[in-house]
Amino acid sequence: MGRIVVITGASSGIGEALAIELGRRGDSLVLASRTLDALERVAARVGGQTKVVRTDVTKRADVEQLRDRAIEAFGGVDVWINNVGKGIVRSAIDLTDEDIDEMMAFNVKSALYGVQAIVPHFVERGRGHIVNISSFLGRVPDAPLRSAYSAAKAALNSLTANLRVDLGRTHPGIRVSLVMPALVTTEFARHARGSTSAAPAAAIGSRTKPQAPEEVATIIANVLDQPVAELYTNPGSRPLADRYFADVGRFEAESYPPR
Repeated sequence: MGRIVVITGASSGIGEALAIELGRRGDSLVLASRTLDALERVAARVGGQTKVVRTDVTKRADVEQLRDRAIEAFGGVDVWINNVGKGIVRSAIDLTDEDIDEMMAFNVKSALYGVQAIVPHFVERGRGHIVNISSFLGRVPDAPLRSAYSAAKAALNSLTANLRVDLGRTHPGIRVSLVMPALVTTEFARHARGSTSAAPAAAIGSRTKPQAPEEVATIIANVLDQPVAELYTNPGSRPLADRYFADVGRFEAESYPPR
């Protein structure tokens, strides 16, 4: 019998590809996003034991309803994947209050709501797995015009690490994983706040070879089989991170020399 997996942001991109991959592996799925017709299209592709729940993950009540409907449908949840994210194309000096609020709502608070909704259920069962999908830019701020997105994902990284330590000491049967893709060939960049067709490549980060969402989905699915604390999905990410942390000043000077 497969796992019962909740995936937010499942109507497109990585979430859609992950739903298809996990469905192929025999898992029962609860797919969530704000776009019901797109969710139903994905569910039709997945087949099997799949339920869709229209959910705005920036609203705590919606996320709690998602948990309740998943438990009602399948009797429990084994894995909760916080996959929602939203980008931005705007330099730090130009950020508005609305920019920051939106980046935090989609990239941090949505995951926090998911964690706080599902952890009591996992504690009651004595097991479970939380997977937070972050970004390489949350570890290495290598795209200046992604300023607030990178900052929000960095906050998600820290939140995830602290959650993992807290639960590891009190409830070792609950696993917490952080997954950090780099550039993925989805529509994510096009839907970023402030995005235009004229946005420079540096705004979206392009040092590593882009990955297809199906490749990233396979890597995430493997994390469910063999949980790890943290994982870069792109093989080029770790060498870049090592360079960055070895000498931040040099990395920045070489990457973005004075004009």
